[in-house]
Amino acid sequence: MKVKDSATPESAIAVGPSTAGPSNGGGAVLAGLGVVAFSLTFPSTAWGLESFGPWSLVALRTLLAAAIAGGVLLAGRVPVPDRRHRAGLVVVAAGVVVGFPLLTTLALQTSTTSHAAVVVGLLPLTTAVFSSLRTGARPPRAFWIAALAGAAVVIAFTVQESGGALSGGDLYLFGALLVCAAGYTEGGRLAGIMPGWQVVGWALILSLPLAVAGAAVALPLEPVRLTAHGVIGLVWVAAGSTFFGLYVWYRGMAEIGVPRASQLQLAQPLLTLVWSFFLLGEEVSAAAPVAAIAVLVCIAATQRTGRARRRG
Repeated sequence: MKVKDSATPESAIAVGPSTAGPSNGGGAVLAGLGVVAFSLTFPSTAWGLESFGPWSLVALRTLLAAAIAGGVLLAGRVPVPDRRHRAGLVVVAAGVVVGFPLLTTLALQTSTTSHAAVVVGLLPLTTAVFSSLRTGARPPRAFWIAALAGAAVVIAFTVQESGGALSGGDLYLFGALLVCAAGYTEGGRLAGIMPGWQVVGWALILSLPLAVAGAAVALPLEPVRLTAHGVIGLVWVAAGSTFFGLYVWYRGMAEIGVPRASQLQLAQPLLTLVWSFFLLGEEVSAAAPVAAIAVLVCIAATQRTGRARRRG
């Protein structure tokens, strides 16, 4: 499919559910699949760090994902995106492909995956705010109340776990929230214009030169100790989280809108806690599952709100 074949008027950019009926349900399922894929990212990154240094892992993750994306784009004979879309793709690449993976990987050197997962529970609210500012989406008041309630639980958990002080890992995580929310918002906007897999694919291609340079510098400096866990972790964060996860996520956002889709991600902390317990054997504090379940409850409220309205 060519970009121009899938183009829609700019006014049709996804800021809310595109239609009523089955397509909304399908969009929610696709976004939900993205959340499941993302929920495995932190445990897989922890496995990857068994074999690779943080900078090497991020560079190799991007290289592998870009190789997959390049093959798909070539097979589909997809033309280069219009110039007017390239700035948005740069934002997606900088925020989702490079910034978020790098900052969260650095954070996981000092934070547990369960702690990082609940802190990243702030991402739905951050994304909804970015989307409102960028696209003019106006979710109803009930939506914001539920989103703020989930964010308040996450903040309370972070303060309680850190004894009232932020750690270096938390600073990395909060930075990751900002860059990822910007990338999600811009990617969701572009997915209303071109297929979501093309958004992901071109963002990865744009990141390829930086990934090659990063790998060339990091691999000689960071020791590599290949293990089964390390290889599996690298493959998943590249093919599962980065390519497949972002593909279904952006396609889902294009159908039901960025604000509503973003709130489905409130389920991600709970899922990551489950994976961390079973795959990593991490001890989960009593507060962590309580916080995760509390933010999960907010999903129902955000999904029951009416479609977002556009200003003007």
